[in-house]
Amino acid sequence: MSTATYIPIATLCTSYKVETSFFQDLNEYGLIEITTIEKSPCIHQNHIKNLESIVRLHKDLHINFEGIDTVLNLLEKIQELQEDLAAAKNRLRIFED
Repeated sequence: MSTATYIPIATLCTSYKVETSFFQDLNEYGLIEITTIEKSPCIHQNHIKNLESIVRLHKDLHINFEGIDTVLNLLEKIQELQEDLAAAKNRLRIFED
Protein backbone atom coordinates (compact mmCIF):
# COMPACT_ATOMS: atom_id res chain seq x y z
CA MET A 1 0.00 0.00 0.00
CA SER A 2 1.55 3.29 -1.10
CA THR A 3 1.41 6.08 1.47
CA ALA A 4 1.77 8.70 -1.29
CA THR A 5 -1.91 8.29 -2.20
CA TYR A 6 -3.13 8.95 1.34
CA ILE A 7 -3.40 12.31 3.09
CA PRO A 8 -3.09 12.45 6.89
CA ILE A 9 -6.11 13.71 8.81
CA ALA A 10 -3.86 16.16 10.68
CA THR A 11 -2.96 17.85 7.37
CA LEU A 12 -6.63 18.02 6.38
CA CYS A 13 -7.56 19.51 9.76
CA THR A 14 -5.08 22.31 9.17
CA SER A 15 -6.22 22.88 5.58
CA TYR A 16 -9.95 22.91 6.31
CA LYS A 17 -9.68 24.44 9.79
CA VAL A 18 -11.72 21.70 11.45
CA GLU A 19 -11.13 19.41 14.41
CA THR A 20 -10.04 15.79 14.13
CA SER A 21 -13.36 14.80 15.69
CA PHE A 22 -15.14 16.17 12.59
CA PHE A 23 -13.44 13.54 10.43
CA GLN A 24 -14.04 10.84 13.02
CA ASP A 25 -17.74 11.72 13.09
CA LEU A 26 -17.89 11.65 9.28
CA ASN A 27 -16.27 8.23 9.33
CA GLU A 28 -18.69 6.93 11.98
CA TYR A 29 -21.64 8.22 9.95
CA GLY A 30 -20.28 6.49 6.84
CA LEU A 31 -19.64 9.62 4.78
CA ILE A 32 -15.88 9.05 4.49
CA GLU A 33 -13.50 6.14 4.95
CA ILE A 34 -10.48 6.62 7.19
CA THR A 35 -7.49 4.33 6.71
CA THR A 36 -4.75 4.07 9.33
CA ILE A 37 -1.23 4.09 7.92
CA GLU A 38 1.71 3.90 10.31
CA LYS A 39 -0.57 4.78 13.25
CA SER A 40 -1.78 7.91 11.45
CA PRO A 41 -5.40 8.20 10.27
CA CYS A 42 -5.53 9.13 6.58
CA ILE A 43 -7.94 9.61 3.70
CA HIS A 44 -7.27 8.41 0.16
CA GLN A 45 -6.62 11.26 -2.25
CA ASN A 46 -9.39 10.04 -4.59
CA HIS A 47 -11.93 10.99 -1.92
CA ILE A 48 -10.73 14.58 -1.47
CA LYS A 49 -13.23 16.08 -3.95
CA ASN A 50 -16.11 14.48 -2.05
CA LEU A 51 -14.58 15.54 1.26
CA GLU A 52 -14.32 19.15 0.09
CA SER A 53 -18.02 19.10 -0.80
CA ILE A 54 -18.84 17.72 2.64
CA VAL A 55 -16.78 20.37 4.40
CA ARG A 56 -18.42 23.17 2.36
CA LEU A 57 -21.91 21.85 3.03
CA HIS A 58 -21.21 21.61 6.74
CA LYS A 59 -19.27 24.82 7.31
CA ASP A 60 -20.82 27.21 4.78
CA LEU A 61 -24.42 25.99 4.79
CA HIS A 62 -24.47 24.56 8.33
CA ILE A 63 -25.93 21.25 7.14
CA ASN A 64 -25.76 18.33 9.59
CA PHE A 65 -24.46 14.88 8.67
CA GLU A 66 -27.92 13.51 7.88
CA GLY A 67 -28.53 16.42 5.52
CA ILE A 68 -25.11 16.01 3.91
CA ASP A 69 -25.83 12.33 3.33
CA THR A 70 -29.14 13.24 1.68
CA VAL A 71 -27.56 15.95 -0.50
CA LEU A 72 -24.76 13.61 -1.64
CA ASN A 73 -27.27 10.86 -2.48
CA LEU A 74 -29.40 13.31 -4.47
CA LEU A 75 -26.36 14.60 -6.35
CA GLU A 76 -25.37 11.03 -7.18
CA LYS A 77 -28.90 10.32 -8.44
CA ILE A 78 -28.84 13.48 -10.57
CA GLN A 79 -25.51 12.36 -12.08
CA GLU A 80 -26.99 8.93 -12.92
CA LEU A 81 -30.05 10.52 -14.51
CA GLN A 82 -27.88 12.87 -16.59
CA GLU A 83 -25.87 9.89 -17.83
CA ASP A 84 -29.09 8.01 -18.68
CA LEU A 85 -30.42 11.05 -20.53
CA ALA A 86 -27.19 11.41 -22.53
CA ALA A 87 -27.34 7.72 -23.46
CA ALA A 88 -30.99 8.06 -24.55
CA LYS A 89 -30.14 11.11 -26.68
CA ASN A 90 -27.33 9.19 -28.33
CA ARG A 91 -29.70 6.33 -29.16
CA LEU A 92 -32.24 8.78 -30.62
CA ARG A 93 -29.59 10.27 -32.90
CA ILE A 94 -29.39 6.91 -34.66
CA PHE A 95 -33.03 7.28 -35.74
CA GLU A 96 -32.69 10.92 -36.69
CA ASP A 97 -29.85 10.29 -39.18
